[in-house]
Amino acid sequence: MTLLTVRAAADRLGVSYSALKQWIYKGTVRTVRTGGGHHRVSDAEIDRMLASQGKVPRGRAPRRTRATGMLVSISGRNQLRGIVEEVRADGLLAQVRLRIGDQRLTAVITRDAVDELKLRRGDEALAIIKSTEVMIAKGSE
Repeated sequence: MTLLTVRAAADRLGVSYSALKQWIYKGTVRTVRTGGGHHRVSDAEIDRMLASQGKVPRGRAPRRTRATGMLVSISGRNQLRGIVEEVRADGLLAQVRLRIGDQRLTAVITRDAVDELKLRRGDEALAIIKSTEVMIAKGSE
């Protein structure tokens, strides 16, 4: 078992040192204490945290877990993380609005997808955009 310093673990997780320290203090991240009282984070714990963020742990093949059906990796690179602001379902379709920073993104998906994902207002969600065309507009000068 490899143990990393908090700073090295934060780098691997892509978060700040202070954020990781707060997670450690809250008990969100399991650590091992050295004789001097310093926290060390195991590779297994980093892999668990990466998987919970929907990222692929280093050196691991992308996969879908059978127990939870949780998506661990996807090939789409145009991903926007946001908060579900509204879910409106009617018949077979549902409209989901994500707040991404100060922007809003609306997607129409099947009601079954909403039910399977258990999407609710306030949930964190990922918009994955797959498109062959992108248009850019600018106001007239």
